[in-house]
Amino acid sequence: MLYSVKTISRNGNVMLNMCDSELLGKTISNGKTVMKINKNYYHDEFVEQEEAKELLKKSNNVNLVGNESILLSVNLGIGSQQSVKLIDGIPFLIIIKM
Repeated sequence: MLYSVKTISRNGNVMLNMCDSELLGKTISNGKTVMKINKNYYHDEFVEQEEAKELLKKSNNVNLVGNESILLSVNLGIGSQQSVKLIDGIPFLIIIKM
């Protein structure tokens, strides 16, 4: 499984945007809510699972889209299944570490 990731570092904080690679480029909607899973936001590179885990661990803020990306964060104890929202049947999760 490949994950599409983009990291942004500022003032010692790391923001990670990650999605399941097959979702890259798709637009999902649910009534008034529209989410574009575009390359500008979710892609600098593709990474394997082990590198995705390390990025999840070191990031302060995380935006995830897709079953595999979210499952990875939940299995690491970083994300919570109860916080997952669905748009057009696609799960997304925002994590802010305090």
